[in-house]
Amino acid sequence: MTLTRCARALTAMMLGGAVTLGAIAPAQAETQTNYPSHPVTMIVGYAAGGATDIVARLLAKSLTQELGQTFVVENRTGANSNIGAEAVTRAAPDGYTLYVGSIANTINMTLYSKLNYDVNKDFAPIGMMASVPNILVVNPKVPVHNVKEYIAYAKAHPGKLSCASSGSGSSIHLSCELFKMETGTDILHVPYRGSGPAVADLLGGQVDSMFDNMPSSLPHVRAGKLRALGVTTLQRVSFAPDVPTLAESGLPGFSVESWFGLMAPAGTPPAVIERLNTALNKALKDPELRATYEKSGFVLPPADNSPKTFGAFVAAETAKWAKVVKQANLKAD
Repeated sequence: MTLTRCARALTAMMLGGAVTLGAIAPAQAETQTNYPSHPVTMIVGYAAGGATDIVARLLAKSLTQELGQTFVVENRTGANSNIGAEAVTRAAPDGYTLYVGSIANTINMTLYSKLNYDVNKDFAPIGMMASVPNILVVNPKVPVHNVKEYIAYAKAHPGKLSCASSGSGSSIHLSCELFKMETGTDILHVPYRGSGPAVADLLGGQVDSMFDNMPSSLPHVRAGKLRALGVTTLQRVSFAPDVPTLAESGLPGFSVESWFGLMAPAGTPPAVIERLNTALNKALKDPELRATYEKSGFVLPPADNSPKTFGAFVAAETAKWAKVVKQANLKAD
């Protein structure tokens, strides 16, 4: 090939590269500026029907209205939400695959000796979605009507009174473990793949009790299908004022509160994170959503619900639950 022909070929290659780069740059700009341009998937690590799934579907509807594209909730269950979390860390960091994280993901950091993700490094925080008290509920066939009777019954039937959870290491499970530690009781822990199936078996009498997230059990309490014994917050909650706290029922200082937050894969463009955070906070101000939260048992996030604030909160929760898991000598694998 002559020098002239080489020069022409090189020029053609350079021009082709310029066209390719030119096509890529607008696409990237469109992703960040006009996001979202197609449906977004929100992955929940638990089965349908539990509190995580409920709040995800409420916010998916609101975000769809705010951003003009469909937000679809997808349930990927297993390993106390780890399967869903890992799936999101492998997704493209473009804002089209999001994760509905929870307190469980901060607990799992210590509970599992081998974890394929780091909740503080592999996710970009967007904002908190809600928090909820846990509520100790029993099947009405269990002959107890308050926390003191529950403790007495557990001590009279060591290892036989069962306590369901949405999975090993969930806040529901940790509530039960903390309760056992503080009361010296031997209660059988029965893990499920989500709060929904656990509550279903509790209603059917296959298990006796549960420290459930309030939104998934409160409707059954109101319908008389479950009996509420106490809430795990330090103060009674406004939407269930007749249910005493465990702290006032003989366990001073007992406090566990679950939370849920929206996350994206690490590396997601800051402009996309900011757009999602703005839409989330706007949705949380909607009177209809607030009324649904109040009715369902969800508590609104703090006023400062920025990605930075939420990220700092997740880091603090990771450190807090590491101490509890180690003290209780818990391991999931």
